[in-house]
Amino acid sequence: MNLRPRRLRGRLLLANLIVAALTLGTVLVGVSLVGPGYFQEAMGHPAGDPAGSMMDSLTLAAFQQAIRTALLAAAATALVAAVVISIALSARIAGPVSRLVAAAQRIAGGHYAERVPVEAEGEVGELAVAFNQMSSSLEGTERRRLELVGDVAHELRTPLTTLDGYLEGLQDGVIEPNEETWALLRKETGRLNRLVGDLGELWKAEARQLPLHVAPVDVMATLAEVLERFSADAAAHEIHVVVSSAPAPVMAMADGDRVNQVLANYLSNALRYAPAGSTVSLSAELHDQAVVVSVRDEGPGLTEEQLSRIFERFYRPDPSRSRALGGSGIGLAIARALAEAMGGRVWAESPGQGKGTAFYLALPAA
Repeated sequence: MNLRPRRLRGRLLLANLIVAALTLGTVLVGVSLVGPGYFQEAMGHPAGDPAGSMMDSLTLAAFQQAIRTALLAAAATALVAAVVISIALSARIAGPVSRLVAAAQRIAGGHYAERVPVEAEGEVGELAVAFNQMSSSLEGTERRRLELVGDVAHELRTPLTTLDGYLEGLQDGVIEPNEETWALLRKETGRLNRLVGDLGELWKAEARQLPLHVAPVDVMATLAEVLERFSADAAAHEIHVVVSSAPAPVMAMADGDRVNQVLANYLSNALRYAPAGSTVSLSAELHDQAVVVSVRDEGPGLTEEQLSRIFERFYRPDPSRSRALGGSGIGLAIARALAEAMGGRVWAESPGQGKGTAFYLALPAA
């Protein structure tokens, strides 16, 4: 039968008592062995001296009895002190650990808002801090998951409702099956396809499942390709797009197609929100060991709170306006995931509302 305590507090108490018992036993044995000899020397009769061998037996017996009594009293006192100190020490160490165990069990049950007080110092305190950071991260992940489910359901509901309404009208003969009707139905199914495709690509990018072909990429040439693709759109919106040319090729270590995808998303957003007659500026520069690409517009700008959330899934600074302009709210989240997968990062800056926005992409230099 295993008599070893299962709880940490019991194990710590048992370990402290074992150490105390071994220490007291060692002291008792040591004093019992060397005590009489030191007593003889203190009485002026060194060991082996004929006079020492004639010491009164009653005196030696009384000394030994006094030594045993004193040692037993000291041992009892030390044992009681060891028990008290061991219990206090065990409670101090095991208490925070027990609270961590209870909090971990509640988190396992889905209560991600659980936190533990940081009371102890040293490793136990660091463990509590790390636990709180972990639970905070789990809470944020769960919140984003729920928001993602709600946002996806909301985004799918609009085109599905439109499709269902038109199909019902066609079935009842209320709506004429003309070219305009078919075009609208195709538009809604295309919207659904784009949304599903974006969600799949976002999942793959965040899970690092997208195949990347990292090689030296001429960023200026990529900017030129993106500009050529959106030149007709820019002209339709009466927006002037300029590219700041670099004196030498700006080379980055990245996947050229994915860089093109991120910059296309930036430029598409800039053209979507920039007012007619304004200018959108593209540039690429080498900073230390990184290539920084920027897309600046003269649009409505962003607040500090909007800047902190602009790369989140389905986040829109102006939901009604973004939806009317055809944005799904996933493009910037995909851009962030792609940049991080290539070893880079993305961010946005804005002087304030009404003062435009600049979106940045930083990649390792070739």
